[in-house]
Amino acid sequence: MVMAEDKTKLQIVRVPVLADNYAWLIYDPQTEDAAAVDPGEAGPVLAAAKARGWHVSQVWTTHWHADHTGGNAEMKAAGATVTGPRAEAAKIPTLDTLVREGDVVRLGAHTASVIAVPGHTQGHVAFWFKDDAIVFTGDTLFAMGCGRLFEGTPADMFANMQLYAAMPDETVVYCGHEYTQGNGRYALVAEPGNNAIAARMADVDAKRAAGEATVPTTIGEEKATNPFLRATSAEQLGERRAEKDAFKG
Repeated sequence: MVMAEDKTKLQIVRVPVLADNYAWLIYDPQTEDAAAVDPGEAGPVLAAAKARGWHVSQVWTTHWHADHTGGNAEMKAAGATVTGPRAEAAKIPTLDTLVREGDVVRLGAHTASVIAVPGHTQGHVAFWFKDDAIVFTGDTLFAMGCGRLFEGTPADMFANMQLYAAMPDETVVYCGHEYTQGNGRYALVAEPGNNAIAARMADVDAKRAAGEATVPTTIGEEKATNPFLRATSAEQLGERRAEKDAFKG
């Protein structure tokens, strides 16, 4: 028996771009609206949409770095409106709609809250579909890791981690890079007695050996295995971030 497609649920497609980035396609089957999150290059994203018969009408940008915005101009030329952080508008000339903490973006029948998550860049935002238990975290929360502190402080990132940790465990996390294996190697050192990390790394290593992706992840999985989400203070997070930056494992 073939089950009917649930047209109330968002469909999300991972699109590998550049060296190790992921862009994400989101599709609402009820309204046939589609959006792309952080298209570092447009070609693969447009091809993935075309293969499914989807037209991408929106681009959502989490932060200004070129590996997340490099495809915006071409996506606009193909008919998309680009939304991104008001605080970084000067660095993202392709933006049409400027958003900040507390704003809402819409895709068909679904809405996402815009959340300010500074630290990696100071204007970085995340997009949280609370009712759908989905969050797009860009370069803040990774599987078993967090973003480098290019423009912010450990306190900034610690506040972000507390925000994410307060989300329901079942929330699915869509981040911007395939960094899990490297993050996990550091996590084993940061928390050598954490059996959950060791078990997860066995699965991650097997997936990477087979050429498979390791994201998305979930908030619950990160609570058990992410040394940055599990940090008990901004000071500890800062120490772990500095150790990870220098880590050669």
